[in-house]
Amino acid sequence: MFLPILLSIVLVCGILFLIMAISQKPKDTTRKKSSWIQFFAKGKDAGFRLKEIELLRQLAVKSNLEDPSALFWSQSQLDSCIGMLVNNARISGEDKQQSTQDFIAKLYGYRKKIEFEKPRYQKGISTSRNIDEGQIIRILAKGVGAFPSKVIKNTYQYMTVLKPSGNTIPSSFNWSGIKTSVYFWRKDDAGYVFDSMILDEVFSKGFPSLQISHNNNLFRTQRRNSIRTKMEKPAFLYLSKDGVLNNGPEHSPGLKCILADLSEDGCAIIIGGQARPGFRLKVQFSLDEVPISINGTVKSVDYKEDENKSILHVEADPLPLAVRNRIQGEVFGVQENTDYLDSFDDFDDENQDTNTSEINTNAL
Repeated sequence: MFLPILLSIVLVCGILFLIMAISQKPKDTTRKKSSWIQFFAKGKDAGFRLKEIELLRQLAVKSNLEDPSALFWSQSQLDSCIGMLVNNARISGEDKQQSTQDFIAKLYGYRKKIEFEKPRYQKGISTSRNIDEGQIIRILAKGVGAFPSKVIKNTYQYMTVLKPSGNTIPSSFNWSGIKTSVYFWRKDDAGYVFDSMILDEVFSKGFPSLQISHNNNLFRTQRRNSIRTKMEKPAFLYLSKDGVLNNGPEHSPGLKCILADLSEDGCAIIIGGQARPGFRLKVQFSLDEVPISINGTVKSVDYKEDENKSILHVEADPLPLAVRNRIQGEVFGVQENTDYLDSFDDFDDENQDTNTSEINTNAL
């Protein structure tokens, strides 16, 4: 009597387990299919083609992402997948293909879009009262020139800035009462310009200074279209001959300088001495032991008279796609192994000291 009852219980339990297993399997499959359908939909909305989305799906699987769709909104997940793609392409040799570099560039373009959607890139200012102390500005004095300065105090009544100095300013020049235009680039934002008036010449915080009037109608110029990263890296500078620069890397040391920041559109370097904008040069440095060369034009110069150093802001000529992708990897901190760019033995920034060569390009 006991045995038939036991067999019945076992049979019922087996049937219940089978029913649960059958009902659970389609549910998991449906959830998984739904998840990938959502992944492909988000990839399509982001502007990727089906073949590209499939490759991203494979990368998401290899990265063991709990939510694969996070790849389209999480910068850390996207950076991880880009790094994996670059390494895989290098190992397989596909990094030499134009289509691969195009896809990597497309991913960096999407990565840049995510970065620019952050609040700090979206919020601008409309009044000079919101300019931060320490902001570097340029003051235009009609008939005399445009001169660098810095905001040292900003109150509701007026803004106090360092009095410009330089050999091009007549010693008898009186700043008080003149109309001026002020230009500045706000970090992580855009360029601004506004008209103002010099109210008075004063001493503030122990420095000769100017008090200038406020303006509640700041004009916001073009926003930055590339992301820059701060650097402090030894580099070489090569001046052009008659405005002509050789393409490709140089194999002999140039003038020493310091790479201060870097983006796909250019860089800033620090040199000794005083310089003027407008001249052509090449900047060469190393990223993970890979030589990078940037040909470009100096668009503006910030001269630090007390240190006798100049910061040159260089606008790059169009860069090869592989070089631009490598720079973007540095900017976004994507970990990748980059043997895919040609290297050479004569260039080695590890043996450089950080002192800059003093040059004076006023004659250029």
